[in-house]
Amino acid sequence: MPELPSAPLRVAAVQIEATPGAVADNARRAADLAAGAAARGARVVVLPELHLCAYDLPTVAAAPAECEIAADESGVITDGRLEPLAEAASRTGALILAGAAIRRPDGRLANSVVAARPSGAVAAVYDKQHLWHADEARLFTAGRAGAALEADGWRLGLAVCYDMSFPEHARAAALSGAHAYLCLGAFASGNEHRAAVYLAARALENTVYSVFANPVGGPAARPARGGSVVYAPDGTLVAGAGTDKEGTILADLDPARMAEVRSFLRMLDEQRARLDLAGM
Repeated sequence: MPELPSAPLRVAAVQIEATPGAVADNARRAADLAAGAAARGARVVVLPELHLCAYDLPTVAAAPAECEIAADESGVITDGRLEPLAEAASRTGALILAGAAIRRPDGRLANSVVAARPSGAVAAVYDKQHLWHADEARLFTAGRAGAALEADGWRLGLAVCYDMSFPEHARAAALSGAHAYLCLGAFASGNEHRAAVYLAARALENTVYSVFANPVGGPAARPARGGSVVYAPDGTLVAGAGTDKEGTILADLDPARMAEVRSFLRMLDEQRARLDLAGM
């Protein structure tokens, strides 16, 4: 198994409502809440899927100038609407992750994770690999590779919503050395139970922490009710935001707890690389 971090990491999941197409306003609100979480010790702050434009696919399709954010070939973003996030990350030293509709230089539109780093740099660092049916496939191109970031010695695997429905996605992150699996979500109302089961399972089967930020509110045709959570490496709940209202949850990811769990749950070491199931 990969080496564990030397110290705990405090993370925050922000449960927030976004305004469709209002990137600048959504970025300002996200920056304010991220700064508040950082003041309470958070070193990593996770916001929901497509937060910067809001998860309102008809608006994303109809108003590209308002919703889309351009990134260069390295993923770097210089859009002034995101300056509040850059400033908050630089001022607090926190890593801030928010969902966005990113226009890549080759013309692809991606459902992406944007990272505002303590250096003040802002970049698109991961494109969602599993698009939600035709609803998203009509707009976005699926990502080509997984991604992970480093924060205070912790390796953080990245996911966007439907990604976490596929056990292989989190397993790939864990096998690459991830200590935590961070998911930016936009689960619609009525699906909170499914998100909770997925996140607990991804944590338990990979002996990693899982962190999930989900929005509230949204368009009447597809409202969200929150349910942001953090699960421990044994699949037990560490923190939950409840439903129907905005809020921020904080949790300390503890390497000692990871070590204890991994002392008897050794799936990452004992997984058979290839199984012959033809006789089943």
